Amino acid sequence: MLLDKLYIVIPAYNEEENIETAAREWHEVAAQAGADSRITIFDDGSRDSTYARLQALQEELPQLKAITKPNGGHGATVLYGYRHALENGADYVFQTDSDGQTIPSEFWQFWENRADYDAQIGYRKNRQDGFSRVFVTKTLKLTLFLCFGLWITDANTPFRLMKRETLETLLPRIPLDYNLSNVLLTVLMEKTKARLRYLPITFRLRQGGVNSINMKRIFQIGKQAVKDFMSLRKAVNEVKM
Repeated sequence: MLLDKLYIVIPAYNEEENIETAAREWHEVAAQAGADSRITIFDDGSRDSTYARLQALQEELPQLKAITKPNGGHGATVLYGYRHALENGADYVFQTDSDGQTIPSEFWQFWENRADYDAQIGYRKNRQDGFSRVFVTKTLKLTLFLCFGLWITDANTPFRLMKRETLETLLPRIPLDYNLSNVLLTVLMEKTKARLRYLPITFRLRQGGVNSINMKRIFQIGKQAVKDFMSLRKAVNEVKM
């Protein structure tokens, strides 16, 4: 009996303090999922030793693949990772981040029910990352309702398991290198009536290093997001099953 092939997609930017722990923890998940499964960490043009550390870890962790690319931002790197996973025959793609805020053991409640859903998305119920981040999520929730008529609990969670077919169908609808790619992907899944399940997950403080996105940057991203959503609104709202 062939096992489902899982690809774990993790973007990383200047995560030298966290990357070894993240790689080891998620490699264990890939190993338990099956010998053909992989953890792929995409270095987004880091200026520190993130990629060098990943290269060294590859010699020890056989199911780890490290890839570096020019800096393009989180959303662009996630899209790059999804395409890479599909090109390499993934049956399921799971995305999380490299800062240690998510807990690998919570993955299995998603994996055990993978056949029943097109996608499963975590929502950050137990958040420990501060008021500003919670505010951003709530603002995004309202913005998506105003633009698309959807009330989504947590559209941007970096903890999602998706079937190959779901990504193959929806990725072509997302602009190349789109910054809020996971948000738009969630919106498209809702609009196409995909079989979705939202599960609560723990979201810890970042385990080391400094977050590269401050409040000024969040405000800039937010302004651009509203413009992007408005320009995409007609096309997205016309999406059919």
